[in-house]
Amino acid sequence: MELLRKPVGVRGRVHDITPASAGWGHVGFGLYRLEPGDRVAETTGDREVILVLVEGKASLSAAGIDWGVMGDRMSPFERTPPHCLYVPGGAGWAAVAATACVLAVCSAPAKGDYPAARLGPEGISLTPRGSGANTRFINNIAMEGRDVAGSLLVTEVFTPAGNWSSYPSHRHDEDDFPRMTYLEETYYMRLNPAQGFGLQRVYTEDGSLDVTMAVKDHDVTLVPKGHHPCGAPYGYEMYYLNVMAGPRRAWRFQNDPDHDWIYRRDNP
Repeated sequence: MELLRKPVGVRGRVHDITPASAGWGHVGFGLYRLEPGDRVAETTGDREVILVLVEGKASLSAAGIDWGVMGDRMSPFERTPPHCLYVPGGAGWAAVAATACVLAVCSAPAKGDYPAARLGPEGISLTPRGSGANTRFINNIAMEGRDVAGSLLVTEVFTPAGNWSSYPSHRHDEDDFPRMTYLEETYYMRLNPAQGFGLQRVYTEDGSLDVTMAVKDHDVTLVPKGHHPCGAPYGYEMYYLNVMAGPRRAWRFQNDPDHDWIYRRDNP
């Protein structure tokens, strides 16, 4: 499995990651980079979708409802809450860019009976996590504390320059609730300034998987299993949009035993 996915252009649909192309069963991720007036439309079929306006503004319609112009921030690094829209299975959606914009399409199998709904910016507040060089900031768009979706877990993370994130190393690759949940995961990466890079390692404790990737602006990484820490070099702030899904909509993980002492020290 190729874990690092590069964008296929700079305009239009630049990422189209499906369960089939990823080699797993749940998470899908698409990304559109649009110019003013560009229009895109999709149907959800047997999947639910959360649309995230990463940056810019667009007129959105979904499930027969005109949601008007959504979006506020012109860069994710403003760290303001994103404008997001949940679209249930069996529905269509369309977007017309009002400004240059980046629209993420997060998808997973549709479960339950959830109506189309705005998920942000209302109800999302920037929350710090970690300490020292492990400090990062979270916008929880649709984690399990918000009963807004049947499968999807979606969040944004802002990692200051020189800091680490998704750390201490942790994994969620076993369906053994409540000890752990099996969740596939994608990371959509942004760097500020845009010419920068970040690092992500995906590895298992037995060494059967151990991949370290240099990620650049607009790259996507896949985490099918194992631990997956990432870091932002000095001088470059890193943003990522996480999409997770699996058999159960819950995030339960275990730290790498070699590095769990860091978590215990910071969370006595």
